[in-house]
Amino acid sequence: MSKLLIIADDFTGALDTGVQFAARGASTQVRMAPAGADAVPATDTEVLVLDVATRHVPPDQAYASVYRAAKAAVKAGITYLYKKTDSALRGNIGSELSALMDATQTDRLAFVPAYPRMDRVTRNGIHWVEGMPVADGVFGRDPFTPVIRSDIYGLLAAQTNKPIVLHRESDRITCLESPGIHVFDAGSDATLTAIADRLGADALRVSAGCAGFAAELARLLIPQRTPQSVLPDRSNLFVLCGSINPVTRHQIDQATANGFIRFRLGIDQKLDPDWPDSAAGRAMVDRLLVIARIGRSCIVDANDPDGIPETLHWAERHAWPIEQVRQQIAAQLGKLGKRLLEGGLDATLLCTGGDTLQALLRSVDVRTITPLCERSVGVVLASLTLGGHNRFILSKSGGFGPPDLFLNLADQLSAAQHDFDGG
Repeated sequence: MSKLLIIADDFTGALDTGVQFAARGASTQVRMAPAGADAVPATDTEVLVLDVATRHVPPDQAYASVYRAAKAAVKAGITYLYKKTDSALRGNIGSELSALMDATQTDRLAFVPAYPRMDRVTRNGIHWVEGMPVADGVFGRDPFTPVIRSDIYGLLAAQTNKPIVLHRESDRITCLESPGIHVFDAGSDATLTAIADRLGADALRVSAGCAGFAAELARLLIPQRTPQSVLPDRSNLFVLCGSINPVTRHQIDQATANGFIRFRLGIDQKLDPDWPDSAAGRAMVDRLLVIARIGRSCIVDANDPDGIPETLHWAERHAWPIEQVRQQIAAQLGKLGKRLLEGGLDATLLCTGGDTLQALLRSVDVRTITPLCERSVGVVLASLTLGGHNRFILSKSGGFGPPDLFLNLADQLSAAQHDFDGG
């Protein structure tokens, strides 16, 4: 049975948290939790990450999913539990932390939401992303899960009746002396390290945060070993993009301006369930496979043209809830990815957005994936078994990375393949 269970709210977040442990040589698996499951999957891996897919559901549903997973972990005798939260505070964080505490009968919990390596820091109880309070930036304008508050006390208090204790970065780091959710400021990796060292492994048996603090928990729990050495199996990059975050759109624009081929999906291609199996859908797959075969990097993009919210207008005309739109776009990309893989896609596949990756895995009937390493901060290289063979795949959250990220990844793949070929 696993030593540590990480409960995640989406799949790319599950991977970028799990990879912190894989980087220290720990055997790590990421799995999609079956709906309504009340048992932890049997595994001999040291670290198990369960994606309970709670980011976009109502708070009471998120509470129930996290409670079931945590209760099953307690019953199974798992020593450590970590609730992975979004580094931009999206989702149902208050409900999920309450569920974790209730299921484990813990009356005090350390919550460290900062991820300084991604310029996501907490100061005086306010969460900042790239120099701006999170609710004032792109995550406050997310059409699916907008962040409406930057103050963590208020954000948590809206979903939990647990006491909330704020620890300023300027304060002396103390143990969890009183009941409640203890929120720690952090503006640097050094502060994350200081918090972990001061609290110690025993106080962190039940804790929460994003991939930033997960790296510190991994340092405390996992003796450093040699991680697996891996090499992507294709030198060109194929991006399935379901993210509508402006960060990702800038990355797409820069990649396209520097030689990537871009296919922007139209309304029918995104929302008509029959399109992937139509003659037009099959023709697009054939064309994409040819592009990959000749070594070109390519992006299939679900974003609307800049400044033209055609998808939202279509949804309004057809009375589709925004959640249905989100799910259908992810499902379309998942089906498209399946057709490409079945056709022998000759490229390294990158899924942008947790919904996209999860939909792809469901389409190919894969529930478990193994994180291997980070190719860039927040970009995880993982392996999965497909048709009896191992296949590498890259994933990233929509809001991560510099504008030239896709170009940098393509250069990495090309250099790695060149070295492998003895060039």
